[in-house]
Parts: sequence; C-alpha cells; structure tokens
Amino acid sequence: MNKNKKVLISGGAGFIGSHTADLLLHKGYRVRILDNLSSKTHNGTWPSYLDRRIEKIKGDVRHKKHWLKALKGVSYVIHLAAWMDMQPELSQFFSINTLGTSNLYEVIITRKLPIKKIVIASSQFVYGQGRWQCSKHGIVFPKTRPESRLKKGQWDLICPFCHKHIKPLPHLETHQDPQNPYSISKYTQELIGLNLGQLYQIPSTALRYSIVHGPRQSLKNAYSGALRQFFLWLSSGQPVNCYEDGQQLRDFVSVFDVANANLIALKSKKTNYQVFNVGGDKRYTVIKLAQMIAQIMGKKLNLNKPGLYRAGDTRHSFSDTKKLKKIGWSPEYTEEQNISQFIQWAQKQNLTKLLSNKIGKQFKKASST
Repeated sequence: MNKNKKVLISGGAGFIGSHTADLLLHKGYRVRILDNLSSKTHNGTWPSYLDRRIEKIKGDVRHKKHWLKALKGVSYVIHLAAWMDMQPELSQFFSINTLGTSNLYEVIITRKLPIKKIVIASSQFVYGQGRWQCSKHGIVFPKTRPESRLKKGQWDLICPFCHKHIKPLPHLETHQDPQNPYSISKYTQELIGLNLGQLYQIPSTALRYSIVHGPRQSLKNAYSGALRQFFLWLSSGQPVNCYEDGQQLRDFVSVFDVANANLIALKSKKTNYQVFNVGGDKRYTVIKLAQMIAQIMGKKLNLNKPGLYRAGDTRHSFSDTKKLKKIGWSPEYTEEQNISQFIQWAQKQNLTKLLSNKIGKQFKKASST
C-alpha cells in the first residue's frame, strides 16, 4: 500500500538513518537517502550495510541545490543529518544543523513541494540540566554547573535559591533549556520545524532522542559515547575511565525502537507540530553501564575514576515517554539486548586502528573542553 510513498532520510547512511531505512523498506515504503558521507563516520564511502533498494544521493544539507535534487518526488522527510560533538565548534553546529534545516523548509516552501510530513531528529540535550525537586522550593531548573564546583569534584547540582541538595526528575516535553552549542542548534531545528512548519502548513514533528544504542553505532566518532568507548577499552585490555564519579544517571534506547518511533511519527497526524521524547524508560549509572558491558563481553572490569569532566555536560538525564506512548509507541528492547547487539556487530569490525593508545588521549582531550 506504500509503493507510491517515497521517504527521504537525510543522514540516512548513518546509525539511526540506516535502521530507519530498513524498517521503512520492510513496511513497503520507497526510500532515498541524502548523506555527505563525512570522514568522521563514513570515510567518504557508502557503508556496506545499506540495503540495495535504497536510492543514494551524496550531498550536503547546507546546499539548497542538494535538497532540491533529493526532494524530487518525495512525500515524506526524516531529517537526521546533523553535526554532533561536545567540542566548541559553533559554526559547524549552526551551519549544518540550523542552516541545513532552514534550507529544507525554504526549498519546500519556495518550490511548493507536496511534502506530507517531516520528522526532525532532536535530542535529550535540549533539556540542559533539566527539572529537579527541591524540598523547599518545589520544582527548579538549575543552570550549567559552574567550573569552580566541577574543579572541586562537586558534581551534584544544588537549588539555585537555597543552595541545598535537590533530586533529579524525568524530562518532560513542556520544558527546554539548551545550554551548549549542540543543544542550542537542535532546539533551533525544533523551532524551525514546529513553528514555521505550522505557519506554512507543512506537518512536522520533533523527536527528542535519549542516548541511542545498537549495531552500526560509529566506532570512529567519539560522540557515540560511553558504549563505544567502554567497548574499545575493554577490547584492548585498558582500564575503563569514567567522567566525574561515574554516578551520572542516563537512559538508553534501542536504535530499533527509535526507528519505530520515526515511523509512528511519520504516519500519525496526532504528532503534527509537537515534540516527543523517545527514551528507554529505565535509568542507569554510567558505572552500571560499564559493568553490564564487561559482563556481556566476559571481561574483567578495571574501573578508573580520575575525576575528569566535560564542560557543559549534564549531571543526570532521563526522559518521560508517556506522551509518545499515548500515540502507540513504547520501547521493546532492554539495555542488555542493546549492548549485546552492539557488541556482536562491533566485534566483526576492523578494530586494529581503534585499539591503540589514541583511545585514552581522546578521553583526556574531551575532558578539557
């Protein structure tokens, strides 16, 4: 029934994009992907895991002519292409993420293209430090932790009013407070899609992903996070390093569940002009994640907590997914399954260049940014 429905996935050669493409093909959609094959992830070549039925276009979202070519004959767009990092590369975040999204909508508007729906990939990072509960002042929204406290190893946030201990709460879609370049650019993408989409009657939805895990997660890109980093350290017999004290709380979600969320958002009119969390519904400490990876790999965990940190990072971050559940989505995969699927895939890759002392250097470099 979907043979005449073509979906464009920007960033479609990547981790989330390729799994989303697989699901859409399975559901009968035709799929085209637009990707610049960044050396940061792909080395300029199309990955072998891409289904042969996918139509591939190499292009850059910063160029309207590439969007125009990619959008021809398309009914739906899943916009995943983005610059992701913790480095202070402001021009990259805003030229790729913000300008890229502006170009998408500008081409659709000026060319009067019959796009039925756009799904924009946003991030849990837009919440900043998120919502917290103070026993005296109720719900509070603290700002970025000051460098003076981090240098002393004072990791936990305090109430901005009474400076007492506070408890973290799940992120709700009614709140946002982006506090670093990446999250500001992602929230700007949301504003473009939801507000300008409504203004020009282009149905749009933004999905705020939690930390996504699963096969095809880049082994090159340091932004891939703790799962990738811990796997490489354990594979090479190196100590596993944790930022701060390792007690940071996170929720993780399967890439297969994210792909399903993308499909549901694409199909449901109930998601139009709204933002939804896509998370795993269970929180873990970073240390617990390391323990789970080591156990699944059958490795002894040599855990190191040097007290390093990343400026602008969140202390605790986990999302409430009730809103998307009302549309019919729910996470189906456990974190144990996510880790196992990633490890099974990663162990089949060429790890020779990655299993080197450079891994540790990446950790120390990131801690100073």
